[in-house]
Amino acid sequence: MEIRGERECKSCGRQWSYFETGSVSCPSCGGMKSVGVGDRKRHTSSPETLDLSPHRTAVSDTTIRDAAPELKADLRDYIRQVGFIHGGELRPLDDETLVAYELLHAVDVVARSNRPTDDEQLYVLDLLRGADTGDRPAPGEVPDSLADARGLAYADAVDDYRRDLSVWLDDHPNTEVRTTLGTLSNYVKRAEALDGAMPLDESETLVLATRDIYTSIVDDDLDALASARDRLASLL
Repeated sequence: MEIRGERECKSCGRQWSYFETGSVSCPSCGGMKSVGVGDRKRHTSSPETLDLSPHRTAVSDTTIRDAAPELKADLRDYIRQVGFIHGGELRPLDDETLVAYELLHAVDVVARSNRPTDDEQLYVLDLLRGADTGDRPAPGEVPDSLADARGLAYADAVDDYRRDLSVWLDDHPNTEVRTTLGTLSNYVKRAEALDGAMPLDESETLVLATRDIYTSIVDDDLDALASARDRLASLL
């Protein structure tokens, strides 16, 4: 959406950035009546941060299966609020976002399993410990039984990023980037159709290609765009 992110309170005159607070109430007096100042800008991101410390405590006192419903609910809420345009500026697809998406899928697999393995449970615990700080496990650390969960999670994350990037390109037209984004979309659709059943290096390639596209935009780097295309071509 396009909004005037800079607000001025009608009651006390305080100015603040909705882009930073995500709230329409005045941070000084709590007043709900304000006016927008400045130009309208695209904005899809949320100031919410991922805090999974209550769930780490819950898991230490019970099982992953018992803790899963509330953990998944909070992860879904966080993911729904994730956006990649902040006050008109495009943001990257960061590791914290990827870990949140993967944790949602991985904990679902483990919670539904009648007899989850030790490796599966330890991996979910590793994700849970590192999600707040974006500590993303390397592909070689993913148990085979959770590879599809990572594949689907990364496809979902890349697809959400692609949607925001497509909106951003409406305001910053770039034919070459738009074409590459279309190619990326095709591979994401294939990954989702397979429910993430793809080699781990291919799901990693989707992420790296997405990041190359971002670099090509913010740094006006044609080599990065060419790298994204080469990565996607390797998936044929």
